Amino acid sequence: MKASDRVAITGTGAICGAGLSVDAIWSSVVNGQSAIAPIEQWDASCWPVRLSAEIRDVDNRTLVEDRKLHKMVSRTDLLGLFAANQAVEQSGLLPYRDTLADAAKKEFNDRVGIFAGSGGGNYRSNYEFLPAMAPAEGDLRHFGGEFSSWVNPMWLLRALPNNVICHVGIRYGFKGTNACVTNQCVSGVVAMAEAAAALRNDEADRAVVASHDTPLEPESSHYYYQLGLLSEDTLRPFDRDRSGMLFGEGAAAVVLEKMDMAKARGATVLGEFLGSGCATEASGIVDIRSDGDGVSRAIQLALVDAGISAEEVGLIVAHGNGTPASDASEADAILRVFENRPPPVTGFKWAVGHLIAASGALDLVLALRALRDGIAPGIATLNVVGPQFDTLPVSKQPQTPKSDIALVICRGFGGMNVALLIRAGTES
Repeated sequence: MKASDRVAITGTGAICGAGLSVDAIWSSVVNGQSAIAPIEQWDASCWPVRLSAEIRDVDNRTLVEDRKLHKMVSRTDLLGLFAANQAVEQSGLLPYRDTLADAAKKEFNDRVGIFAGSGGGNYRSNYEFLPAMAPAEGDLRHFGGEFSSWVNPMWLLRALPNNVICHVGIRYGFKGTNACVTNQCVSGVVAMAEAAAALRNDEADRAVVASHDTPLEPESSHYYYQLGLLSEDTLRPFDRDRSGMLFGEGAAAVVLEKMDMAKARGATVLGEFLGSGCATEASGIVDIRSDGDGVSRAIQLALVDAGISAEEVGLIVAHGNGTPASDASEADAILRVFENRPPPVTGFKWAVGHLIAASGALDLVLALRALRDGIAPGIATLNVVGPQFDTLPVSKQPQTPKSDIALVICRGFGGMNVALLIRAGTES
């Protein structure tokens, strides 16, 4: 990789049921604490699945201080803005910009891109229509007459999937290239890969990447349960008795910069984005190939993009969603690529739930912290390793990464598989 293509990570942010910051979430993970608990957002006492990893006891003013904005964006947007603000603050971009002359400030703002990974498919945005539809009983005239009484006039604005891009730009004056990715579970990691590509292609000097989702809602829970994807117990990846995933909600964000520019301004380099790979299995919307073909090809593409070998990877953060088919095929792919000698494998969904669009981004932020601290946290809900995972180095106990490079795997509906590679930085 050319020196000019190197991409630094200079800021991170995160929020989920396990905590309101990267530090808080990391503390929960390394101490074996899961945020999965009974659902509180609605009465789920009669539902087959009653568990989730919700963000509890946090008001909107904590997430975004501007109360006017609360009427214009949705809950998922507030979470994305909160994480983005954390990442920008940690990066030190704003104090550095303040030192620049006016012309240089303008160029700086024009060269900061904004990328988002958004769920984009939540049903909650349509719930306001239900009170007007229920008494109509097919009478569209009645529905039309009552529509404006029930539906918020800001409905359209709140439902836009790219609100985070818009309002990060407004808050900080960043005007560079941008993109919003809505690609189910891989939205966040694809947005990160797109942002890194924009820097390497000289479309921007820096980028804020925020991923967010609030998939927990009655309708989604019903559909996922009908597909056999939700656990009635807890989320236990790679366990003999694993039975499915459970929803979480939250957001994660990073600030990416051209490495030479980050160093020139004296930024603390938390890590380095090395490469990415994306592959689809072309087998169906929810079908998963048992041989893990899509996962293995994504990993191999990421290794080529990063210019490293599999032997150099010291830690794998698996998708590990706890569903029988996904865990089994993911393990097969890892063992094949790493020739049955992979480095320690861990995962975080047991602690934070499945954040869908934001899941891979949060995994990456936590992987970076794992490299910094030299710990591959154990999977606290792993009681008995499944027999097909005997040669996979997963453990309930903490392990030690073999190097300063981590592989993050993310999977999604439609046969999507994405792999990202990062290296620990020089944080002081």
